[in-house]
Amino acid sequence: MRHYFTILSQEIRALLYSASTYIAAVFFLLVMGFIFAGILDLYSKEAQETPPAVLFFQYFWFPVFFMVPMLTMKSFAEERRMGTLETLLTAPVSTAEVVLGKFSAAYLFYLLLWGTTLGFHYILQVYARDVRYLDTGPLIGGYLFIAVSGLLFVSIGILASALTRSQAVAGILCFTMLLGLIGGLSYLGDLSALSSERLSPVKAAIDALRIPSHVADFTNGVIDTRQVFFYLTGSTLALIFSILGVEAKILNS
Repeated sequence: MRHYFTILSQEIRALLYSASTYIAAVFFLLVMGFIFAGILDLYSKEAQETPPAVLFFQYFWFPVFFMVPMLTMKSFAEERRMGTLETLLTAPVSTAEVVLGKFSAAYLFYLLLWGTTLGFHYILQVYARDVRYLDTGPLIGGYLFIAVSGLLFVSIGILASALTRSQAVAGILCFTMLLGLIGGLSYLGDLSALSSERLSPVKAAIDALRIPSHVADFTNGVIDTRQVFFYLTGSTLALIFSILGVEAKILNS
């Protein structure tokens, strides 16, 4: 892993020079700003039992569907289209270093964008002057969920980019996989067909993988190691498949 940090710095510069990075950042802040404003409007009309942070993090999925594809779709697809990936891998650098470098750069930007939303809660605390609005428990749990789940979401984006040479296809593929992971599992868990006693183990497994329930647990201070293991193993597998995918494309080219 001698060249990992060199690749990481190059990928960070590439993201800084990419228009899609800034489009994703502006879109993310606008969407989350509107969501946060809507939550405050709700709280101003009627007293709520939970802090605003709990409701805020329940909308994590909306920007993820669009932000992650925009941050990752160029990772490999653009280099394959331009023919620079083969040149990069002929240097004394391994495929794993390239994949991990690109993944780490996108993941750091993902965390940075989510980190900017701390300003929403700080501004609320300053102007509301009510300590109940800045409950550190849900904030810590929510951002911990963002950091842990982001490993899986970003690695899925890297995998999607490694499978094609088209940015558009990579973005659509990433969106589809994230939709299936976040929305598909929730849909399956609500199916009445799984309510029978014979399928109770299947339903229990699907319920344990439902990501919206994970964010609820994290924001309520419940850190389930099984959920953390799910995100860590899922991201590891996605990165391994990304490495294999890149190597297979190089051998077939």
